[in-house]
Amino acid sequence: VILKANFTNIQEFLLIGLKDLNQFQIPVFMLFFTFYVATIAGNLLIIVLVSISQGCQSPMYFLLGHLSLCDILISTNVAPNTLKVIILGRSPISYHTCLIQMILFGGSAFIECCLLTVMSYDRFLAICSPLRYTSIMNQNRCCYLVLWTWITGFLFSVMAYLLVLVLQFCGPNIIDHFFCDLAPLLELSCSDTSALEIHVSVIASGMCVSQLIFVIITYVCIFISILKITPMSGRKKVFSTCSSHLIVVSIYYGTLITLYLAPARGYSLNLNKSLSLFNTIVTPLFNPLIYSLKNKEIRKATAKLFSKDSIQP
Repeated sequence: VILKANFTNIQEFLLIGLKDLNQFQIPVFMLFFTFYVATIAGNLLIIVLVSISQGCQSPMYFLLGHLSLCDILISTNVAPNTLKVIILGRSPISYHTCLIQMILFGGSAFIECCLLTVMSYDRFLAICSPLRYTSIMNQNRCCYLVLWTWITGFLFSVMAYLLVLVLQFCGPNIIDHFFCDLAPLLELSCSDTSALEIHVSVIASGMCVSQLIFVIITYVCIFISILKITPMSGRKKVFSTCSSHLIVVSIYYGTLITLYLAPARGYSLNLNKSLSLFNTIVTPLFNPLIYSLKNKEIRKATAKLFSKDSIQP
């Protein structure tokens, strides 16, 4: 006898990813709330400085402003729901809101990869081809590259959304995570998810890995060019122009590879959630901190901005 299941699509999911904090609930909430506020404030400061400061009008700072905008999007998309899960132990989220959160997260993560790639290309041209830099990285090309990153990121994310939209979710509706990530969402589906999994695998392995390879190649060329500079002081000065970006790339891709490209077997769910927390809440705070501490122009522009504010009545 063949029994046909009566499928009923779920209209709401329940996020319970951080429910076992016990006595650490309030301290963890305050910690991540502080991270979130600092992330928004720091990245907004970068965007303001890039917009108004005369010393931050080069292509590198234009790209940095869009990287900060992307970090704000990642953090704002995930952090409020995460804080709700921390303080209440659970957070209901509607089906469509869950899919929108998944789109924004996937799109912004892919956009950040693209922006880091474009920034490495910018540093490569500035150090390896300084005479051609201004002609290649002109305003029109910068705008084109940035527009390409935003359109491409959300295009691939919307493609994943359309594939998820045809899936059926017939129970249970509990997601053991603090936001609607794709992997835990697919585990709840009672439909065939192979097409979507192939799509995500192709994007992750094809696009992200190829961009990482491109970044590595550009930095190999950069290091070779730096080594050809005779005075040690000249090497340090040139390296300082790309060291901030190199640190950000290492942190971002290091976390991303560990989280998504490493074999799932042998990794616990708690470790996966910890890395996701790091990637979505902590990492967006690193960018303004690293660039503020290591970039002379950003430090000068920040000091000038606040000195002006302090003079005004």
